[in-house]
Amino acid sequence: MPDGVRFGILEGSTFCICDERGDIDFPTGGLFADDTRFLSLLRLTVNGQRPLVLSSDKVEYFSAAFYMRNPLADGLQQDQISIARNRFIGDGMQDHFTIENQTLEPVSFELALEFGTDFADIFAVKEHDFALGDPMRAKPLPPLVPVRYDSDNGQLLLEDNGNGSAARTQIVLSPPGESDGSTVRYRIELKPRERWKLRVDVATSLDGEVAMPKHVERRFGDERDRVMDSVSAWRLRVPQLHAGWYDLEHAFEHSVSDLAALRMREGTAGGRLPAAGMPWFMTVFGRDTIITCLQTLLFGSELARSALEALAELQATEDNPKIDAEPGKIVHEVRHGKAAQNWFECYFGTVDATPLYLILLSEVWRWTDDAAFVRGLREPAMNALRWIDEYGDLDGDGLVEYLRRSDRGIQNQSWKDSYDSQRFSDGRFAEAPIAAVEVQGYVYDAKRRMAELARNVWRDRELAERLDRDADELYRRINEQFWTERNGGYYVLALDRDKQQVDAACSNMGHLLWSGVVPPERVDAVVDALMGPGLWSGWGVRTMSANEAAYNPLSYHNGTVWPHDNSLIAWGLAAYGRWPETQRIVRRILDAAAYFQYELPEVFAGFPRADTPFPIAYPTAARPQAWAAGTPVLLLQVLLGLRPDREKQILQTTAPELPSWARRLRLTGIRAFDRSWDVRLEDGRVGIEEIR
Repeated sequence: MPDGVRFGILEGSTFCICDERGDIDFPTGGLFADDTRFLSLLRLTVNGQRPLVLSSDKVEYFSAAFYMRNPLADGLQQDQISIARNRFIGDGMQDHFTIENQTLEPVSFELALEFGTDFADIFAVKEHDFALGDPMRAKPLPPLVPVRYDSDNGQLLLEDNGNGSAARTQIVLSPPGESDGSTVRYRIELKPRERWKLRVDVATSLDGEVAMPKHVERRFGDERDRVMDSVSAWRLRVPQLHAGWYDLEHAFEHSVSDLAALRMREGTAGGRLPAAGMPWFMTVFGRDTIITCLQTLLFGSELARSALEALAELQATEDNPKIDAEPGKIVHEVRHGKAAQNWFECYFGTVDATPLYLILLSEVWRWTDDAAFVRGLREPAMNALRWIDEYGDLDGDGLVEYLRRSDRGIQNQSWKDSYDSQRFSDGRFAEAPIAAVEVQGYVYDAKRRMAELARNVWRDRELAERLDRDADELYRRINEQFWTERNGGYYVLALDRDKQQVDAACSNMGHLLWSGVVPPERVDAVVDALMGPGLWSGWGVRTMSANEAAYNPLSYHNGTVWPHDNSLIAWGLAAYGRWPETQRIVRRILDAAAYFQYELPEVFAGFPRADTPFPIAYPTAARPQAWAAGTPVLLLQVLLGLRPDREKQILQTTAPELPSWARRLRLTGIRAFDRSWDVRLEDGRVGIEEIR
């Protein structure tokens, strides 16, 4: 990959990846919308050479600023002209250039912008990413399409004519300039201190629509207002935090910004829900979207409601092995545009999104007591329960397993979905069908929660009793079949196709605490395993113990630290009253956030804290990434012991006296039961007050 800084800015599912000049001239850069690359080349030159960078950075998640000076080219002397480039992403992209003569002498030069695109689908581009793809074996990217210059309207048109695609990129320049194909040139003469300005609007279309340039310009003005209004409304709606603990406050603020950035529209209801992550996962991912919504109910239920409704619309209705779909299954991944044409529109290769959907539905009810909403989603909930029993349990043994059927599908379909994640203690690979331990916990929790909804909302006592019996039996199976007495006792990673224990010690067992399936007599052993030197890195719980043969602190799922994984483990520890361990995870994950500019990455390396003075970045980690952004929010909720009591219609705390490092804080505007609540931490005590 080329050296240099990479910037990613986004709004909804439209995003741009560029260099420190704002240029796009590397294989994985571009302006992307609807999983299609609409701009793959954008290069600025002054007298034929690239300008020199002064400084550049993101301003908001949807905007960036780039400041440059002229190169020493064709008679230009040092620092004669300055170049300011301001970029905005909305429903397309807009660049504003301001060129200024900084001297007391006239200056003349040529400024040129070169444009191009290949209309590649996002998967083809991702394969050229050294981190997540395989550039040495990747298919060549499509050639650049011809560029047509419309001199009458001062615009460039780039059209995709391959495979029946009507995708089009429209580039409007003001002033127009002179074109010789893909390059637009301006001959500029500036008096002393004089400024010259240029605006470039890039509009994208999948259906070949071309708007009049004045309409494009007007749309970008409307877009900027819309995005700013949306951001302002979001920030006013979420709780406001003022904390004496600097790392917590800044990580929380970054989460608010990142989650605003990742909101996108999906489904006929048009609600906003979080995309999975930047850059290659700016779309709905069932598991990621649901977990992010679970982490952020402290913000209110709007994201979760939108996600539940959108995922219900996408729920599978047919048995289709080509996309790993069965009736009632919740979608894994949704794609649009060229990616949908070349790969798939919806793919269902996930075993855990379906029970997690039910858990989120229950959690929304517990925070809102909105029985009407739950009644409205009874059908998709019942379909999900039927999938668990009729399709998820592949061999009728009462456990939920996964087995890929699609030849283009994902091999491992739990949250640790890399090809090498399911390993025995001696390093051998497990063979599918695989029953992942945390999935059984999710199913147990989902059935307990659906029994509660059946009694209290749907008024179906027969269903409630059956679900409770199912949960009782699954509780027994989990604790018989996944438990080993080795090394003091722990829950193994999974069962393989022969129902043999896949006996690596991994973080997955911590999810069982969240699910409530660990009996009291085993809690100490599980906590000792999670917080012992094998799994505890000092920065967080590793995905795999350092004592396992397959352990590697740089392996995606076999030794790294995932913030979201730790947030769920902390949630489970708090539920069992293990507050010292809960607080240790909260503190260390937020300590780590400070080393990532308070934007927690998807994953970081699992090296021992004693060996590294700071957490080590993982090269492929997505940032922003939804469930990493949700982590500080859930960790704050867990630290304060906040939980809704639906029967009493109050927000309450279960937290003990907190340690001095938590300092003082005030969290205002939490929404629960259609009322607003303020939380204060003073002298180690948590207090909650309803705001009337």
